[in-house]
Amino acid sequence: MITSSSALAAPPGTARARRHPVMALVAIAGAQLMVVLDATIVNVALPSLQRGLGLSTENLSWVINAYTLAFGGLLLLGGRVGDVAGRRRVLVIGVTLFAASSLAGGFAQSSGWLLLARAAQGLGAAAIAPAVLALTTTTFTEGRERNRAFGLLGGVSGAGAAVGLLAGGLLTEWASWRWVFFVNVPVGLALGLLARFSIHESPRQKGRFDLGGALTSTCGMVALVYGFIRVSRTGWNDGWVIGCFAVSLALFIAFVVIERRSAHPLTPLSLFAGPTRAGVYLVALALTGSLMGLFFFLTVFMQNVLSYGPVETGLAFLPVSVTILLTAALTANLASRLGHKTSLAAGVTLIAVALVWLSGLSAGSGYAASLLGPLLLYGVGTGVVFTPLTVIGVSGAVEPGASGAASGLLNATQQVGGALGLSILVTVYGAAARGATGAPAAVLTSGVSTALRVAAIFAVGALAAIVFMIRSPGPGRETTTDRSSQ
Repeated sequence: MITSSSALAAPPGTARARRHPVMALVAIAGAQLMVVLDATIVNVALPSLQRGLGLSTENLSWVINAYTLAFGGLLLLGGRVGDVAGRRRVLVIGVTLFAASSLAGGFAQSSGWLLLARAAQGLGAAAIAPAVLALTTTTFTEGRERNRAFGLLGGVSGAGAAVGLLAGGLLTEWASWRWVFFVNVPVGLALGLLARFSIHESPRQKGRFDLGGALTSTCGMVALVYGFIRVSRTGWNDGWVIGCFAVSLALFIAFVVIERRSAHPLTPLSLFAGPTRAGVYLVALALTGSLMGLFFFLTVFMQNVLSYGPVETGLAFLPVSVTILLTAALTANLASRLGHKTSLAAGVTLIAVALVWLSGLSAGSGYAASLLGPLLLYGVGTGVVFTPLTVIGVSGAVEPGASGAASGLLNATQQVGGALGLSILVTVYGAAARGATGAPAAVLTSGVSTALRVAAIFAVGALAAIVFMIRSPGPGRETTTDRSSQ
């Protein structure tokens, strides 16, 4: 679930005036669904989009990365802008920008055009996501009413991934890949109008925007990801590659300096002080990177090797999406009984085993024999991981009032981890494919198998971080959290 400091740190007694609570909830949940859907609806359309615009597999990854980098890199700034400028206003601007950039993406005639539109979509999502939970907190009365609202948001988030897979397949096969973007236009405009007339504006807070921190962190990550993707085509001795990594390092150093000196830092560096929190961020980076790699490379494999159509690909991914949703619901209380660290380690172990299993794919692999089993196992592992990762990430050794910042940073880390992890896996894929021989299907499968093997190494690294860095209370002991979030 996407969180923000403004959502979790709403002061007691904040006025929660609203105009039409039912319509307000529809607008808020609809905005959440639009952001969640985009994470999967585009994936199924990738091979058709690749053929339509003539993209290489390496460049194709930027269709995902342009969105996730802008989303994750500007997410914390988006929450802060909502606090200062008004959350309803920011939500309306966010969904309008998302709709406009989706329209531009649907009409794209070149890769550059499409990537700019995807980055603008990510900017819109970075405005929407923090406002969604903040407005839920300030619009609905604490207790049963607010719990129902959050329950609906959780259901929307869980079901959105599965709906996106099916919708992406249907739109791509029956219309065109362009309609995975066009569909957002009427939805976004309708949600913007609905929010404008059904949600009361939140009180504004005083403060400044940490634009320097947002720009240096986001641009630094873009340079790093571009460097990794370029490596897959040119090798490590390329001047652009070296320059990208040097620029990335310089920007990250500047980011740390800015955050240390800022009176209103985008990312409080104290959140990285303890080994537990640093370990959680490493786990989030690794696991999100493996998940993005799984969806990206298996989509390419299914459509280019198994000759699946977009609808068949969407249906093929449904078991993993449904399994994640069901496992997360059924094991929500497991962590409190076994301990958060134990549950997290168990889930990550299942993910690692599933990825190793998938790395054995060959050009002759079939869905039932080679894909269904590991996909189900991956879904179970991811479902088990969800609760303990979130609980450890936003609780424990966090000073009072900082749990919201920890929550926002955890979500931003997941978004950035997806982009960085995918860029590394694309580099691995390119190197493996260049060294492979045989039919095109065999060459592609060799690259996919190698990339999934490295994704398994990501999961093993996450497991090492859990074992050696993360500490959590034992079974039945509750971690300390900021009570304003409850």
